[in-house]
Amino acid sequence: MSISDVGHAKNVSNLLSLNQSCIGFGDKYNPSNPNLSLTSIQSLYTNSLNSVKAVDTAKTPFKNAVGARSVVFKPLSKLATRVNNALDSSKVPKPIIKNAKTLTRKLQGKRASGTEEPQTPNPEAPADENSKSYSASQMSFDNRVDNLGKLINILSGQAEYKPNEDDLTVVSLTAFQNNMVATNDAVKAVYPAYNNAIIARNSILYAEETGVVDIAGKIKKYIKSVFGGNSPQYKQVSGLKFTTPKLD
Repeated sequence: MSISDVGHAKNVSNLLSLNQSCIGFGDKYNPSNPNLSLTSIQSLYTNSLNSVKAVDTAKTPFKNAVGARSVVFKPLSKLATRVNNALDSSKVPKPIIKNAKTLTRKLQGKRASGTEEPQTPNPEAPADENSKSYSASQMSFDNRVDNLGKLINILSGQAEYKPNEDDLTVVSLTAFQNNMVATNDAVKAVYPAYNNAIIARNSILYAEETGVVDIAGKIKKYIKSVFGGNSPQYKQVSGLKFTTPKLD
């Protein structure tokens, strides 16, 4: 569980504690703002709790899909190096080898000089990272799938490329790429549900004026106005912290 996950859950837990305190104040808790009423607080608590649970529910299949994709993509860089070496030792014409090497560098995120690009793809990105750095290095998941396909097309057209190592053959490389496509598509399929759950949770907990953090702040100020800053009633709730963590 990430620090932000703990922060969201803590906000919800503290809202429940705040609500219980307000109930305990009896008739003296009588705000004019309807958003601070006991009924509204209870409704906000229920919605916020359900929103956090919804993120947790959607997160599991997303994380599983991301993990499966990472396993499949991990060997790609070393596999590209081995393909390069197999080409260098073959009778494939040098211009073809040069073109293939350009693609293998892209698969590895390397510049023509052989040095690595500073950017690597976010493993939890849904698929196609759009930042300029990813675009330049062509290290997004979609780009790597595409570039491996281009490399396979080059190899399949060369009768002299006939490695004895089974995993370097065109057939095996094609199967490898198909697996890349499948795992990448699996992440794309489950990402919207996870992302939408996060959006809904963030709105319920952190929207201005109506979110848990803002409402809790107003409730505490109201209690302070009724009972005073040094009152036991205010001290009972003043220690309840409501924070806005870094949002996913």
